Amino acid sequence: MEHQGGCLCGAVRYRVKAEPLRVTFCHCRFCQRATGAAYAVEPIFSEAEFELLSGDAKTYSHISTGSGKAIDIHFCGNCGSTFRYVLHRYPGVTGILAGTFDDPNWFDWDADTAKHIFLSAARPETIVPAQMPLFAHHALDSDGAAIKPRTLDAPTPVGDIDGL
Repeated sequence: MEHQGGCLCGAVRYRVKAEPLRVTFCHCRFCQRATGAAYAVEPIFSEAEFELLSGDAKTYSHISTGSGKAIDIHFCGNCGSTFRYVLHRYPGVTGILAGTFDDPNWFDWDADTAKHIFLSAARPETIVPAQMPLFAHHALDSDGAAIKPRTLDAPTPVGDIDGL
């Protein structure tokens, strides 16, 4: 199995050689700024399954206000397209921005393999799916303890969810 992707100008090319370990839909302000979108769709892979094939990838390292650990943002040095995150809080894995895959719909996700995080920063008209694990902020406390997710019985706009 191999799935390739790259940047807008085509200078950076990469491939992954496995299914994602999980998929994160992140609505935090960091992802909004880094992607220029309402949220990031980020399939997560083992670092060993990612390979940069070509291009002049640049890296910007940002310190997370939440964890205090670095997040390395990889982007094309030519067109500026962000395609990969390396979160130092989670060694051994890498996140690929789904829209940079040649086929951004090649991987599956469901309530067992995906989650929506930082819904407290989401646009209010964003509709979250039923039965999906939802988190107002991160899915883990700063000490690494899991936070119990919230789920809904029906697709719901974020602005209609109490307690976010």
